[in-house]
Amino acid sequence: MALTGRAALLAALGSLPVGIWDPSWTGILAVNGPLAVACACDFALAAPVRRLRLTRSGDTSARLGDTADVTLTVTNPSNRPLRAHLRDAWPPSSWQQGTESAASRHSVTVPAGERRRVTTRLRPTRRGDRQADRVTIRSYGPLGLFSRQGSHRVPWTVRVLPPFTSRKHLPSKLSRLRELDGRTSVLTRGEGTEFDSLREYVPGDDTRSIDWRATARQSAVAVRTWRPERDRHLLLVLDTGRTSAGRVGDAPRLDASMDAALLLAALASRAGDRVDLLAYDRRVRALVQGRTAGDVLPAVVNTMANLEPELVETDARGLTATALRSAPRRSLIVLLTALDAAPIEEGLLPVLPQLTQRHTVLVASVADPHISRMAKARGNTDAVYEAAAAAQAQAERDRTAGQLRRHGVTVVDATPDELAPALADAYLELKAAGRL
Repeated sequence: MALTGRAALLAALGSLPVGIWDPSWTGILAVNGPLAVACACDFALAAPVRRLRLTRSGDTSARLGDTADVTLTVTNPSNRPLRAHLRDAWPPSSWQQGTESAASRHSVTVPAGERRRVTTRLRPTRRGDRQADRVTIRSYGPLGLFSRQGSHRVPWTVRVLPPFTSRKHLPSKLSRLRELDGRTSVLTRGEGTEFDSLREYVPGDDTRSIDWRATARQSAVAVRTWRPERDRHLLLVLDTGRTSAGRVGDAPRLDASMDAALLLAALASRAGDRVDLLAYDRRVRALVQGRTAGDVLPAVVNTMANLEPELVETDARGLTATALRSAPRRSLIVLLTALDAAPIEEGLLPVLPQLTQRHTVLVASVADPHISRMAKARGNTDAVYEAAAAAQAQAERDRTAGQLRRHGVTVVDATPDELAPALADAYLELKAAGRL
């Protein structure tokens, strides 16, 4: 219970004349006594807060950057109307900074025996689960002099999913996939390793594709067409160790890696390949296996929502052993990690042959665009030193990538905006070359 500002203002206004013309306790009591009685009546007429029934409905998930609407239904079972201010509390990351007060507070009037709905619009700024806190209600009487206050716990969880900004590249990559698969009319048929059909020879076709037996049975020259093999296995491995926590631009490296993995998962599932996901640092943080083509992308997105970088050194031996257990047959293993020299040379390179002798390995890494800008800087002494440092860092990164390539690993090193399409292109090139 609490006095309102209106009651305090009336008490001050009533006491002011008494203090000027006849300052005495009798005068103050004569003014404030009726006000106290009015406050008591107002309190008695205010709807009780504890008896209210509250339920939730609405969105249970939203992509990072989008909005989620959560509806709170307030039922007033008492015989007094409810006039209240309501605060629907959520974690601070549920709103953009500075908008929480306007978004979480509502004024509500519920007649006796009825119910009303109020909607809280969330705009989360971080991935993961956002759980509702208490709902605090302040109920006022008809005079607005006194109020009852209480809180209710009404559980609700909104899962904030990765934004998947790279999905804008999916149509162009699917078009390229249809070229490889031979479903689009192009001048040059897509090559692959799985026989598709026979067609009539046209000038410009590779003569090595002529099927002489089929040609002998018909009047025209027949050419074999191929398509990329289907039902291949991809294992996406996210390194969630300390290097994934480094920020590139406004987001950790892990977020850019997840975005690239989502585009590749969507593309590979459309290509008829099976996609699994493994997140690892010193233990398994997430694992998605055995999903159908239609279920794999939602499962991967949902699993990634709660992934956060761990400030520990990644155990490369444990990662390799877990990847081998997760991919018993020949697969394409896509490792999304950093190209820092020390973790690669001391951790990954000694165990890399265990992966490459059984699988095709692709390493994708997020490059910092700030280093490229530093390398081009000129004009003063500081800029020249920065350019030299950037050139040295890039040379070390290129050397590390070269070591991986000498072990037969395909390396994709690109900035956050370019990593997802570059990784998809590398996958399509491997598929066209029949290396999956």
